[in-house]
Amino acid sequence: MAFDIDMIKKVYSELPSRVDKAREVVGKPLTLSEKILYAHLWDGSPSRAFTRGKDYVDFAPDRIACQDATAQMALLQFMQAGKSKVAVPTTVHCDHLIQARDGAVADLKRANDTSNEVFDFLESVSNKYGIGFWKPGAGIIHQVVLENYAFPGGMMIGTDSHTVNAGGLGMVAVGVGGADAVDVMAGMPWELKFPKLIGVKLTGELNGWTASKDVILKVAGILTVKGGTGAIVEYFGPGAKNLSCTGKGTICNMGAEIGATTSTFGYDEAMERFLRATDRSEIADEANKIKDYLTGDPEVYENPEKYFDQVIEINLSTLRPHLNGPFTPDLATPVGELGKKARENDWPINVMWGLIGSCTNSSYEDLTRAASIAQQAIDKKLKPKSDFGINPGSEQIRYTAERDGLLRVFEDLGATIFTNACGPCIGQWDRSDVLGDEKNTIVHSFNRNFSKRADGNPNTHAFVGSPEMVAAIAISGRLDFDPMNDSLLNEDGEEVKLDEPRGIELPPRGFEVEDAGYLEPDADGSGVNVVVNPNSERLQLLTPFEPIKDEELQGVKLLIKAFGKCTTDHISMAGPWLRYRGHLDNIANNTLIGAVNAFNKKTNFVKNQLDGEYGGVPDTQRAYKKAGIKTIVVGDHNYGEGSSREHAAMQPRHLGVAAVLVKSFARIHETNLKKQGMLGLTFANENDYDLIQEDDTFNFVDISEFAPGKPLTIEVVHADGSKDTILANHTYNDAQIEWYREGSALNLIKKQNNA
Repeated sequence: MAFDIDMIKKVYSELPSRVDKAREVVGKPLTLSEKILYAHLWDGSPSRAFTRGKDYVDFAPDRIACQDATAQMALLQFMQAGKSKVAVPTTVHCDHLIQARDGAVADLKRANDTSNEVFDFLESVSNKYGIGFWKPGAGIIHQVVLENYAFPGGMMIGTDSHTVNAGGLGMVAVGVGGADAVDVMAGMPWELKFPKLIGVKLTGELNGWTASKDVILKVAGILTVKGGTGAIVEYFGPGAKNLSCTGKGTICNMGAEIGATTSTFGYDEAMERFLRATDRSEIADEANKIKDYLTGDPEVYENPEKYFDQVIEINLSTLRPHLNGPFTPDLATPVGELGKKARENDWPINVMWGLIGSCTNSSYEDLTRAASIAQQAIDKKLKPKSDFGINPGSEQIRYTAERDGLLRVFEDLGATIFTNACGPCIGQWDRSDVLGDEKNTIVHSFNRNFSKRADGNPNTHAFVGSPEMVAAIAISGRLDFDPMNDSLLNEDGEEVKLDEPRGIELPPRGFEVEDAGYLEPDADGSGVNVVVNPNSERLQLLTPFEPIKDEELQGVKLLIKAFGKCTTDHISMAGPWLRYRGHLDNIANNTLIGAVNAFNKKTNFVKNQLDGEYGGVPDTQRAYKKAGIKTIVVGDHNYGEGSSREHAAMQPRHLGVAAVLVKSFARIHETNLKKQGMLGLTFANENDYDLIQEDDTFNFVDISEFAPGKPLTIEVVHADGSKDTILANHTYNDAQIEWYREGSALNLIKKQNNA
């Protein structure tokens, strides 16, 4: 069934004329990314060309998707906006609050028992405000979106950084904070700095052990975790057309790991096949009518250096399989070279778990390729040396895979089939085989492998690969195993080799499902009553943030100077803390507990300048808040990398942090800080980071003159009375400064609605 087909037809009816107008205004051929961006301007057809990486532009997304962990805060905010219904099609997907432990049936039952309050809240809010609701167990948000909602040439936003997965179906799909989503739900424009463009030309064809996943693992190694910041990555070339739709989705999905705004591919036959296979032939028919508008202009792809800010070329025919990690998704190593590197770095060689699934690699094709390796292990009498865990991407995929015997293959190998949910990928894994902080290695087909990400253990060395490579490595039980060249000893003492994986792009008998898990909202939700227990530890109605007064920015204390990588996982951990995502005060107790203090290299151990004692970051910050003192957080490069979770901005704001001063920001986090009425600043001189001392006090000298393009002057007063004056840059425009002055973007929306 094609959801929102009338909306899609409207987009397609307007897109050609808007693209033609944009081509005329810009005065040159257009990339696919530019076509979609210019066709989705808030004001309609473009009247001028925008400068990439500079101009802030208002857009009108076609739809919104929210996962259960971030939907709570987004919808709590939307409830304050004074609207009776969402302005654009919106869905909520319950996939984050299901812990992997015993297997699908038991784990789903436990989740429904322990998180029923949250699920009931999300279901009732969705029903009241016209939001489509996908029940727990229905599937992982991004796979469900790809199967049901994504469409070529569309624009969507989602409250999860891997919303970019929908680029596999030719969308511009962008991960945002909940406050951005609330704007669009409330009928307001969505603001984005017009992205730069990175072109990736793919030639050749994947073969053997090399998979779509290896394309993005290679790109991550080239661009690093911040190389795509502020840019859309557009894939093109003959190699792109040789990839399946879900393979394209995998590549786009992990674009979040290079900081990209999003990634996308032009509409082609693989996308058409996927649309028809997922019961959306009507969309394919409509797309075919304007297919030239759903990909970049030919001149762009013939001379990409003229039209992209950066061009990378990858020959799929010679691309080697990779495993990336540990502790960062851009540490790329070709399989076969990992053993030497592991020994040099003292990484554990023995692999304890192989995990297949997540929003990145849980399609039918992914499962068939991994199952082909699993079946070989059974046929060749190989007993796996590692444990296996499988997370199908959706109930439709799970049901079809069970029907076609794929899940039985994994079970015969001893694998545990977990719920159609994120599970270990986001730290929702009750792992019992490792004691304490035992040093160990796992391999998985996920997207992120930060310290503590999967299981909370800082010494778990996680490596990212394709599902088939994860299967092979897990069967061997060794990180240095190269299935292309190495043999294994089977139960009969014979040396055997694994053959190349075989995959099936789409199920030959079609997809099938009994209950996909979708609930349609009432046409009129005015009679639906949403109740939040005031004594709940899971949910808390929000109180609007008060604006930060200029006088409060004098005598600001340093809360923490974060050393090195500080992701949103460090600022607001997931795992067991997910249960508090709807209760701002409770989840604030994990604020910055994962950040490393630059002065003692410890986590969650900072100096309280009021009494000179050391304690946890949240406790120290609450002491400052009680004393009426604002604080500042200082950080390194790419601060706020990772998940889109706006909690990483809301929690410090709630506790009294007024400003974050860093060398550079990840895009989503910088926007989240702005939305919550905070100061997100960067050092004009990065070396000034080294001037910051543990007992420093900060005076924002000219905050009353806060204006676009004007750096702020900050006086840093050290404990001995000496002072340094530093300049802090910012990217605030007039509208964003108004958010700051009103206390938050939501406060401004409410004010405008009440005017």
